[in-house]
Amino acid sequence: MNKLLQRKIILKNILITEKPSVAMEFSKVLKENGIRKNGYIESTNWVITWCVGHLVTMSYPEKYDEKLKYWRLDTLPFMPKEYKYEIIPSVEKQYNIIKELITRDDIDCVYVATDSGREGEYIYRLVEMQIGIKNKQRRRVWIDSQTEEEIKRGIEQAKPLEEYNSLSDSAYLRAKEDYLIGINFSRLLSIIYGKRLAKDLGEEKISISVGRVMTCVLGMVVSREREIRNFVKTPYYKIVGHFGEAENIFSAEWKVDEKSIMWDSPKLYNDAGFKQEKDAKEFINTFQEKKAVVKEVKKNKTKEKAPLLFNLAEIQNECTKRFKIKPDETLEIIQNLYEKKLVTYPRTDARVLSTAVAKVISKNLNGIAKGFKNEEIQKYIRKMVDEKYSTDLIKTKYVDDSKITDHYAIIPTGQGYENYDKLLDLHKQIYALIVKRFLSIFYPPAEFSKISVEIDIENEQFFTSGKVCTSLGYLEILKDSQKENSQENLEILNKLKKSQNIEIANFEIKTSETTPPSRYNSGSIILAMENAGKLIEDEELREQIKGAGIGTSATRAEIIKKLERINYISINSKTQIITPTIKRRKNI
Repeated sequence: MNKLLQRKIILKNILITEKPSVAMEFSKVLKENGIRKNGYIESTNWVITWCVGHLVTMSYPEKYDEKLKYWRLDTLPFMPKEYKYEIIPSVEKQYNIIKELITRDDIDCVYVATDSGREGEYIYRLVEMQIGIKNKQRRRVWIDSQTEEEIKRGIEQAKPLEEYNSLSDSAYLRAKEDYLIGINFSRLLSIIYGKRLAKDLGEEKISISVGRVMTCVLGMVVSREREIRNFVKTPYYKIVGHFGEAENIFSAEWKVDEKSIMWDSPKLYNDAGFKQEKDAKEFINTFQEKKAVVKEVKKNKTKEKAPLLFNLAEIQNECTKRFKIKPDETLEIIQNLYEKKLVTYPRTDARVLSTAVAKVISKNLNGIAKGFKNEEIQKYIRKMVDEKYSTDLIKTKYVDDSKITDHYAIIPTGQGYENYDKLLDLHKQIYALIVKRFLSIFYPPAEFSKISVEIDIENEQFFTSGKVCTSLGYLEILKDSQKENSQENLEILNKLKKSQNIEIANFEIKTSETTPPSRYNSGSIILAMENAGKLIEDEELREQIKGAGIGTSATRAEIIKKLERINYISINSKTQIITPTIKRRKNI
């Protein structure tokens, strides 16, 4: 009888996403007319449910031993042989729903559709580990956008979950590193220095928070702040000569070289400036009644290609500069655009496309041309068509499979425009940034004419140059990055000939001063985290981790947010400038 009943069971697949909104999109694509129930959607062939971020977390030490609730040196280091995990109380209801669904007898295959990245993988693996799933097929849905086409492809081409075990192992290792460093060093430093700090700051009690990435970032901010506060401005004095006659006067700066009487002089601050103004004045007097000759005129034309595409760090930095918003806000907005099918996956470190995507990039372009009702963007696309700009990207710098790990750069999908009108203005502006950066890579390079001139006054050299954009190319789209035009100066310099005698109009002394480094803002710190390997002083070690950063595209914004939340840093809401705080809030 039991065997007969088993034969009648209609087997179903279960699909697990990271958010309810994403689950809805998958449900639409599957077109199963599923019925929405408490925490899931069910149809004849599918059960679709969702996590709500993390459902399971690592247990605190007191769950291993009640005595570890109290911070003492003799209990350190805390290094468990086996790690304990627990369900997060606030989301226990959804965890139980998933557990009940996934363990049903009629569920044959589990489709994992959490975000396609390490953190998304970790979210699901913790749930699976906690439930103890057995005798179920498990397949991984890996997608680059939320478009119908991509979701279908992701489901059809879903690979066995085991193929992502290395990604899972990486996620578990990262979490354990964070846990061990956070627990042990926070306790250690709090025990050693907590009382002293509390006394100095007039607090009853202070705990010191330490994190594998967080503390490094805080160190970068503090180090920069020390540089700024310890910086002493140093004035120095440059000599500027004015040459030519009437309407054709131009300026050039003196610089020392080996033939100069000032070579290796202790009076110089650098190769273009004097320590003392009086020495600069005295040096000017040596030019009296001497002749100026055009020693060299160099003319060249240069081309500048459009910048690489946006990854998350680059768009976060750009949005901080333009809109004065924090990186986590930018991520939230782009995640929203992603879920509305307008852009590809946001949590990416890559600034290039894959070969596979480049081959079908016309789909994205055609989609924008047909669906995006923005006159400025349409103007750029019409010009692409009229001028027959190439869309063959394969052999360009914008396509490089070796520079892609999980996902390619953030680009518009050319779809999702049914959702566009519902977007907030800021969301529309950020979407436009992504579209413009994408379209710019199909435009020709910007072209520049440059002239460099060297003036000789009896072995003392003066230098000047002029540069003008002769063809906008991609700058037509990225207007904000347009180079300063010095057409007038260039025309004057263009008339000069080598060995030509030239009139000296006068000389002046220009006072300059050294400047401290700039403080990080919430966008530039993200880029600094991405390129943190460059900050290492040890040459050998720096070479070993060349190109490495701290944190990931998925976690950097949250790190900054946490540092601000625990009052270790302060972020100016208008400028987004970051400064370290002097004193923490109470009862954190």
